[in-house]
Amino acid sequence: MSATPVTLVASDLDRTLIYSAAALGLTMPDAQAPRLLCVEVYEGKPLSYVTEDAAALLVELGRSALFVPTTTRTREQYGRIHLPGPAPQFAICANGGHLLVDGVSDPDWRAAVDERLAAECAPLDEVRAHLVRTADPAWLLKERVAEDLFAYLVVERSLLPEGWVKELAVWAESRGWTVSLQGRKIYAVPKPLTKSAAMREVARRSGADRTLAAGDSLLDADLLLAADHAWRPGHGELADVGWTARHVTALEDRGVAAGETILRELIGQVRNPRPSP
Repeated sequence: MSATPVTLVASDLDRTLIYSAAALGLTMPDAQAPRLLCVEVYEGKPLSYVTEDAAALLVELGRSALFVPTTTRTREQYGRIHLPGPAPQFAICANGGHLLVDGVSDPDWRAAVDERLAAECAPLDEVRAHLVRTADPAWLLKERVAEDLFAYLVVERSLLPEGWVKELAVWAESRGWTVSLQGRKIYAVPKPLTKSAAMREVARRSGADRTLAAGDSLLDADLLLAADHAWRPGHGELADVGWTARHVTALEDRGVAAGETILRELIGQVRNPRPSP
């Protein structure tokens, strides 16, 4: 265990720290918009951004805490992101299915995850088949399996029938799976596959004394609950349903401005720890 106090910061990425053009939420006049830094390129085109101020804050956070990027993205998708600051020693991908140590997936962790999913959940093939069978080609754009762990659909939100996601969630619940709608993606994820479990493992390995977290979606709720203090932005699934907890700060900021605020809050808590509300 480390001889000096270690603060672990586990933060979701998409729509928490980094933002696509569609999610930036720049409501101010164009002349007053913040300068942006591209942190992800996909198929030769810029995809995700942070403000320049947020970029500087990421550097500071990486130097002052054990920063652990924590995402539902696959390892390949995560690899496209190039955040400012020191390369993270740990990263959590596939919603906790992969624990990266210096960029390499830990095989023991993945084996433990596979064992738990086999014991507690309906098989991935069953869930995937249900998704494909019940989705309408009129609004289904893509169907994907991530890391042989979970499935998701890319949909045209404007054509998605009201109530379809809720019906899917009811069906999945009895099979040990959970459903989350994020932007144009509908995720079906095994309940035991959590970011919080992977965060606890990093805390154990690093000897972290305190954990801080941030996230915007229902798939982040367990992560926020497991942390000593956490933040959520004013947008996203959690904000839409008014989700909160005693130690979770619900910010009003939305879009890329929320990412900058979250980083300032995290650094402030690292520098000067305050009791949870």
